[in-house]
Amino acid sequence: MLRYFQRKNRDNNATTAPSVSNLHSTTRNHVIHAESSSAQNVAPSCAAENDVNENLLASLPSDPGLRTPIFDYDPNIRDRVRRAYLQRGPCQPKKHTYPTRISGGRPRKFCGSWFNEHPSWLEYSILTDAVFCLCCYLFRAGSGNSFVGKGFRGWRKKERLQLHIGGPKSAHNKALKNCEVLMNRKQHIDAIIEKQSEEEKRDNRRRLRASINCVRFLLQQGLAFRGHDEIEASLNRGNFIELLKWLADNNEEIKAVVLENAPGNQKLIASDIQKDITKCFSSEILSEIIKELGDGSFTLLLDESKDISSKEQLAIVLRYVHKGHVIERFVGIEHVTSTTANSLKATVDDFFSRHRLSISRLRGQGYDGASNMRGEYNGLKALILKDNDCAYFVHCFAHQLQLVVVAVAKKHTYVEELYVVMSYLVNVVAGSAKRQDMLREKQAEAVFEALCSGEILTGRGLNQESTLKRDGDTRWGSHHNTIVSLINIFSSVITLLEDLAVDSDKKFEAKVLLDSLQNFNFIFSLHLMKKILGITNDLSKALQRKDQDIVNAMKLVTVCRERLQIRRDKEWDSLLSEVSSFCARHRIKVPDMNDVFQREGRPRRNAQEVNNLYHYQVEYLYTVIDMQLQELNNRFTETNTELLLSVACLSPRDSFSGFDKDKLIHFARFYPRDFSPTQLVLLEDQLLNYIADVRSSNDFSELNGITDFAIKMVETKKDEVYPLVYLLLTLALLLPVATATVERVFSAMKIVKNRLRNRLGGEWMNDIFI
Repeated sequence: MLRYFQRKNRDNNATTAPSVSNLHSTTRNHVIHAESSSAQNVAPSCAAENDVNENLLASLPSDPGLRTPIFDYDPNIRDRVRRAYLQRGPCQPKKHTYPTRISGGRPRKFCGSWFNEHPSWLEYSILTDAVFCLCCYLFRAGSGNSFVGKGFRGWRKKERLQLHIGGPKSAHNKALKNCEVLMNRKQHIDAIIEKQSEEEKRDNRRRLRASINCVRFLLQQGLAFRGHDEIEASLNRGNFIELLKWLADNNEEIKAVVLENAPGNQKLIASDIQKDITKCFSSEILSEIIKELGDGSFTLLLDESKDISSKEQLAIVLRYVHKGHVIERFVGIEHVTSTTANSLKATVDDFFSRHRLSISRLRGQGYDGASNMRGEYNGLKALILKDNDCAYFVHCFAHQLQLVVVAVAKKHTYVEELYVVMSYLVNVVAGSAKRQDMLREKQAEAVFEALCSGEILTGRGLNQESTLKRDGDTRWGSHHNTIVSLINIFSSVITLLEDLAVDSDKKFEAKVLLDSLQNFNFIFSLHLMKKILGITNDLSKALQRKDQDIVNAMKLVTVCRERLQIRRDKEWDSLLSEVSSFCARHRIKVPDMNDVFQREGRPRRNAQEVNNLYHYQVEYLYTVIDMQLQELNNRFTETNTELLLSVACLSPRDSFSGFDKDKLIHFARFYPRDFSPTQLVLLEDQLLNYIADVRSSNDFSELNGITDFAIKMVETKKDEVYPLVYLLLTLALLLPVATATVERVFSAMKIVKNRLRNRLGGEWMNDIFI
């Protein structure tokens, strides 16, 4: 008990700690030297230890000008440091000769009698010749207050001391109350729990377990916790209390200890309790992720987006390899006030520091390609590479593919016209709930007629209600969905526009859209982009797998090129046949392919006449696909770099036919932090042994990619036999392919933080996400 309660000398001349009493008979230089040496003994690194001995607490600096900020100490020992200072009492060297300085044209100095007026909190620093507040130092965060940060020196404004105390609810009085509570050992929660009977402890555990289960269920379902009215007479007290009430109604043991049957101060239903439980979940999950990561290397995946309250949020995902499996874990969302590269780098550094992650273990970076992220000289990528030259950047493959297809295709006049007309159509039809209902009714009538005539069949999942979908440049696959939806309900859309053109407030818009849609150029563009986007849409989805490896990603891009080339060279006839059939079904005139193509607008002088076949096949189909292929080659330049070409040598396909010892050693040289010169020499022999072993083993004969290869190595214990080869494999798997996991964070953010919960705090939102 003496650890918490120590007798104090009530004599006014002995109010300071023994270490302070020595100050009265020493010179100022001696004080500075003595206190500086003490300050070095309690550096923040020492405060990080959980078990701090009494000698360290006894060596805490007495002079307020030398103290470490209280919130720099580890939370596990912060209260012990506070108790140590409170047991000493405020530093009040009454026998010190206070220096005089000129203030307001007159010599002024601190008056020792002020200690008698404020004996419980006023402190004087010999080092800085300023006064401080002990209570505020112990319990007020930040250094904005003059009595906490640099100290108060306005000796001619004594009234500021009383002003600092303030009213009953002032920050100073709250800090003073916290000091009293801290020193009252009987009021501590652990002391109260120790006094409880076994039955009371058992009831507390049941009550806490019920609250934890309710929080866990609500987190899993992404539901809100709080209600607008949580009083007992309310019919809807919020999801948390309603769920707890339902749980109690179905379990007599829980009912006996929760809600109205719980003690008034132990109901465990307050919002702070809910947040604390969520925080515990978050901390446990993060600690398991960090534990699973261990001392291994990892890749950083980042993306930024605004939430519903227009706050810029930075999602952080770690990609690493565990027992051969590629794992991507969401580890946090950080609010950033600025999206500049320096600000994002500072946020990443702070996150790494809090979770004890070292940037030296970073082996890859993955972003969506924004300029502030991938900037060659001032982007986040460049700033991280300055700290770690082994953190290689790979642009998200799926994002690049989407940019190639949509952005490049829009450079063609007819394709751009297609997207303009579709956007206009969606605005007219989907811009009104009444017009959307009309479209659904007409589509239902068309489906009924088709069923009666036998044109379509019935079945599970067939003939679902549909409408026009709006595309978006940032949503992968949305352009393909928009085109497919328009083709499926084209006749219903035409019927709706015909009705709107007769009697509505959109007569002019409907007539313009009818002329545009019932045109061969538009239909040809619609089906051409459907074919191109159909190729890339499947590949884009495949590239978004979080366990996708870089070798397969490169293969998929190659497949995309090959399919586009086949579409260009061999499928013109099938495309023209499909377009002609669609036009015939909807009574749209199909031009004769041998006739001269009539260009829109005024005829150009000396313009070469071409027939319709040449125009649609060469000037349209070939041009659009050639633009796609050229842009694919330009954007996916990574496939030509030495780094990724070396990775391909690890592929197990066709009995490791791509194996090349020299290229793999060259690949290892990209990572000097992982492979020392000695290890490079050992790697050469290990590669020869490994390739002979795996080629002769049936376990490795039917593997499809380096991901399967890594898993099989762990299963067969080959990772222990060939550790350097497995390290090479791990580094190859760390190279990111897509940022799909980060994108899913923002999809979840729209559910968790919505219009009704737009004031959700950053810390609680982060805990809910984790």
